[in-house]
Amino acid sequence: MGKGDITKQQILDHAVALASQVGLGGLTIGTLADDLNLSKSGLFAHFQSKEALQLKILEAGTAKFVDVVVRPSLKAPRGEPRIRALFENWCRWPQLSSLKGGCLFVQVSAEFDDLPGQVRDELVRKQKDWLDVLANAARQAVNEGHFSMDIDVEQFAYDLYGIALMFHHASRLLRDPGAEQRANRAFERLLEASRAQAKA
Repeated sequence: MGKGDITKQQILDHAVALASQVGLGGLTIGTLADDLNLSKSGLFAHFQSKEALQLKILEAGTAKFVDVVVRPSLKAPRGEPRIRALFENWCRWPQLSSLKGGCLFVQVSAEFDDLPGQVRDELVRKQKDWLDVLANAARQAVNEGHFSMDIDVEQFAYDLYGIALMFHHASRLLRDPGAEQRANRAFERLLEASRAQAKA
């Protein structure tokens, strides 16, 4: 890896952490340049435009998410154990990745949900991909005999995403000391509902 690549990776690592706090719109090339003691022209040479920088931040944030959440979870056995690993790693990923602003994608989703353009389009793709991962994990749980055969796996992914999203808001915005306990309780109820159908 050349010096230019190392610098670019350092820029992106810092940019992901900063974007989790101020969003993509609040992050400027000038701010990054000042934080990293780089010239604006030098930093601009890496990305050419603010939109290109924003897209690269999403790409780098996704790579970090995969490294922290997805890959470790794939070591768990298929079915319910893997779903549990995905949920636990997902809830902890801002801390494990040193994202002071919490989940980058929650921050950016609120920012870009009504803004047309490439950044929104890319964010939508990434969120749909993640929902597909969760639905596929539920599908594997069906195949392993852990979940009911007639479970709606897309609904399961939707419900699981909702629990994680509420955990983010409860822990960060509401500063609820019981946020983790409530999230875990909701998660266990979702699992129980998925298993209970198989026992009926």
